[in-house]
Amino acid sequence: MKKEILQALQSVSQIPLEEYMLERPAHAQLGDFALPCFPFARVLRKSPVAIAEEIVASVKHPLIKRAEAVNGYVNLFLNREVIAHTLIQTILQQSASFGSTNEGDGGVVSIDLSSPNIAKPFSMGHLRSTVIGNSIALLLDKNGYTPVKINYIGDWGTQFGKLLTAYRKWGNEEDVRQAPIETLLRLYIRFHEEAEKDSSLNDEGRAAFKALEDGDTDALALWDWFKTESLKEFQRIYDLLGVTFDSYNGEAYYNNKMEPVVQELEDKGLLVESDGAMVVELEEGMPPCLIKKSDGATLYATRDLAAAIDRKNKYDFVKSVYVVGNEQSLHFTQVKEVLGKLGHEWAKTIVHVPFGLILQGGKKMSTRKGKIVLLEKVLKEAIELAKKNIKEKNPTLAHQSEVAEAVGVGAVLFSDLKQHRKHDIEFNLETMLQVEGETGPYVQYANARAHSILRRVGEIDSFTINEVNDHEWETIKLLEQFPQAVKRAADDLDPSIIAKYAIDLAQAFNSFYGNVQVLTDHGNLPYRAALIETVTIVLTESMRLLGMQSPKEM
Repeated sequence: MKKEILQALQSVSQIPLEEYMLERPAHAQLGDFALPCFPFARVLRKSPVAIAEEIVASVKHPLIKRAEAVNGYVNLFLNREVIAHTLIQTILQQSASFGSTNEGDGGVVSIDLSSPNIAKPFSMGHLRSTVIGNSIALLLDKNGYTPVKINYIGDWGTQFGKLLTAYRKWGNEEDVRQAPIETLLRLYIRFHEEAEKDSSLNDEGRAAFKALEDGDTDALALWDWFKTESLKEFQRIYDLLGVTFDSYNGEAYYNNKMEPVVQELEDKGLLVESDGAMVVELEEGMPPCLIKKSDGATLYATRDLAAAIDRKNKYDFVKSVYVVGNEQSLHFTQVKEVLGKLGHEWAKTIVHVPFGLILQGGKKMSTRKGKIVLLEKVLKEAIELAKKNIKEKNPTLAHQSEVAEAVGVGAVLFSDLKQHRKHDIEFNLETMLQVEGETGPYVQYANARAHSILRRVGEIDSFTINEVNDHEWETIKLLEQFPQAVKRAADDLDPSIIAKYAIDLAQAFNSFYGNVQVLTDHGNLPYRAALIETVTIVLTESMRLLGMQSPKEM
């Protein structure tokens, strides 16, 4: 629609027009679109007022009902009835595929997301990478890409030397078998408490990890056991979140793939010694990238270099996305620099998608200090609270457990995704579950209300539009903007664009329903029912792109 209107303006103006020049006025009385003519005054050697008046006198298009020249602006008022009819028919016909594009042309985008550490509980700290990454995958898929979701499990590193040391000193097999994650977490926390009193424990932990790297049979058996138990725990949570993965290749998978990378760095003269460690010097102002520590143990960068090369060979991605916290920005800049020095042009397609922290009481959660909130516990509490709300407000609702799960989990997801990913967010479960305000349940409830109206109306075969009032028009304008919102969210790798869009659409629909007699105005009922059906289609698809369920009854 915007492009058509721009073409109509272009045909009567003497200067090239770009889409960004066409603005949406803040107030409806100023029109649906506005073209400021001030930038063209110097080129045309005319005043903005004169330019606007000339354009208004000549512009004609079926989508434009009237045009007004006001103080150097061309204000355009659209033909509501024509646009509404075309848009509603388009959405009804395309259904869930409305807003989809083939922009990606099937190109693979690998997405590194979630990536919890084994032998530790799945905390709220891992929620953001999981749900942001999953939503990005859904957005890219809708824009024609082929996302490959990689759960890069943290199953290697010095922390496992510490855990092995703690288990051998204070653990026993029976406790681990009875409650694996709880027991391993308790041991991990105790190690750090004891290490504060006796720093030699850290040396023992490093030595234990080196033995693990060297293939010690006993250490490998314990590590494999801890990993198996952890993945069972994680799967329950992923099932609740509705998140799946294409690969679970974690850090350990790259153990035999790192040495060729190190050798290549050495062959190309990029490795230098620094205080006994091997590093790659980077551009001025950037710290060197550590490849091997003085004891020969590898680091995160070594594995990430090997992983990036392996993924490029395996998937031939057009883009490789890492959904990892803000604090790792320098790390990914270094990895990209090193890959570039190795001659890999595709390093430019690596994108770090940073995100902020989930805070509790304004403070960061810490696993090693025991200050964590377990994600599974949060999800179950959210579901129970949702179930309680349903019993109070709609005790006769069928399938209460399924609806409560959709609402509870959806509330947690939406609370995260409505924030721009770079921002820290404060955890407050009761606020998340409110059915008023900018929450997941608010969007879900608006959708359920719309479905309730449609059930009362029944089947509608066709519709005509006599007039589109202001409340209907606000809803229609938002529906028309959905494809742009989807594209922008995919381009920016930012699900919050869709979450905010869903809030706006839900609010516009609620205002429309609150001010228009839908069920009693029989002459306009078919058209308004069709409009409401398009709202359910777009709200449902918006929620799907956020990883949420959309109950038809609440």
